[in-house]
Amino acid sequence: MTAKIKPSKGAPYARILGVGGYRPTRVVPNEEILKHIDSSDEWIRSRSGIATRHWAGPDETVAAMSVEAGGKAIADAGLRPEQIGAVIVSTVSHFKQTPAIATEIAHLLGAGKPAAFDISAGCAGFGYGLTLAKGMITDGTAEHVLVIGVERLSDLTDLEDRATAFLFGDGAGAVVVGPSKEPAIGPTVWGSEGDKSDTIAQTLPWDVYRDQDAAEVRYPALRQEGQAVFRWAVYEMAKVAQQALDEAGVAPADLDAFIPHQANMRIIDSMIKTLKLPEHVTVARDVETTGNTSAASIPLAMERLLATGQAKSGDTALVIGFGAGLVYAATVVTLP
Repeated sequence: MTAKIKPSKGAPYARILGVGGYRPTRVVPNEEILKHIDSSDEWIRSRSGIATRHWAGPDETVAAMSVEAGGKAIADAGLRPEQIGAVIVSTVSHFKQTPAIATEIAHLLGAGKPAAFDISAGCAGFGYGLTLAKGMITDGTAEHVLVIGVERLSDLTDLEDRATAFLFGDGAGAVVVGPSKEPAIGPTVWGSEGDKSDTIAQTLPWDVYRDQDAAEVRYPALRQEGQAVFRWAVYEMAKVAQQALDEAGVAPADLDAFIPHQANMRIIDSMIKTLKLPEHVTVARDVETTGNTSAASIPLAMERLLATGQAKSGDTALVIGFGAGLVYAATVVTLP
């Protein structure tokens, strides 16, 4: 006789209950970047929209920034750390292959013994983590899930690379996802285009240091084919964003906010135009003062919109992340 497996019993829907962010104390203006590359403040601003970025100090580790952001998100959700049933951390700048940094973060937060794991999905990592959290809650494997996007990209920045030296920043953003009686996180449109994986990549794999004298090998950094990435983001990601709207049954005019990955102001402006977003839609432009923080960029931008009153609790927002892989994830959410 074949045993029958009991069905899972979770919440009917999931929603974002709280958000938190952490930006390192050191602010790095374009003038500091220009000490290493032949460029100008005007060129950097016109190409990216970036004026400053935050770089982490020695004590502002991936774990430390995550604990700060995660603790704020838990408090914002009105919960205690021990109520967190799972911790998902998206990062590409935790340099230990194992164990996952999520387990350390959960311990430092006082979360007890939650499920904890890392994911590597680059700038789309927050969207991936949010989707996994939603599934856990509706499946019943966790009641509250902490999703963290965190990066120390200054550790992977080549200050002599004119194409990327000015792009990257550090920081952590987090949300708590929990049960909902009504839909508050729409269907996720996500995917990958591995044939374009070389357009954004680490210059060298870590095993180079095992096989060669480290003194003879330049430390790995992030590189990208800027024009190829720009074209892909502008033309393809607008389609993904529209598909996410369609899947959620939401029209552009129904949106209150648009929170895209903070990669480049020109990309954001192009997507607004292609999507024909009405003027009343608040657009996150955190990239100007925070730079590109990869997986951290969407929750950091969300936290700033809410903290400054540019968006409010209950607003409907379109979020989309895209980057190395090339990978992407878009969905419509109700803001906490």
